[in-house]
Amino acid sequence: MSGITPSSTVGPYFLYGLVPSTYGGTDIIFNSLLTPDVSGERIRIEGRIFDGDGAVIPDAMVETWQADAEGKLNHAAGAKAGANTAFKGFGRAPTNAEGDYSFDTIRPGSVAGPDGKPQAPHIAVNVFARGVLRHLTTRIYFSDEKANAEDAILGLVPADRRDTLIANRHDRDGAIVYRFDIHLQGDNETVFFEA
Repeated sequence: MSGITPSSTVGPYFLYGLVPSTYGGTDIIFNSLLTPDVSGERIRIEGRIFDGDGAVIPDAMVETWQADAEGKLNHAAGAKAGANTAFKGFGRAPTNAEGDYSFDTIRPGSVAGPDGKPQAPHIAVNVFARGVLRHLTTRIYFSDEKANAEDAILGLVPADRRDTLIANRHDRDGAIVYRFDIHLQGDNETVFFEA
């Protein structure tokens, strides 16, 4: 027998394997991408995940991947050699009972796009949730970033939908916090990309 295995839904057991702490186990990937020696502006990303009815999703998971503060990705192929090795670059966070997730990280630098032009600093995001056939892919851009206006990917998104990709900054107790809520469906649906 040959052929492509048909798609199935992501859940409900993905958290058991990917975030075992939700079942009393030990995680190997965390929501802090920081180490004591990391350089760059420390930031926190916070958000909540909503379903199509506007209800929070208490058992979803978010993965992020990003460049370091100099715009270098920690890449196994070495194509981006020189990345800050004290920066993890990849993180994973489950939602809690209120649908909240968070990441402690650094503000990424600009990465060159396929055409060699610099992209606006951003964080790549995958969302896993029960009932979703495949993980959903999106990006987090920063509300206080001037380079957003020139970003080729952001420019492909209709202007009235770009706000769904923008994390809004608010400072709290001396820390820089960006709010990025994710709506899987509905009037405020986050823009998702084909991976």
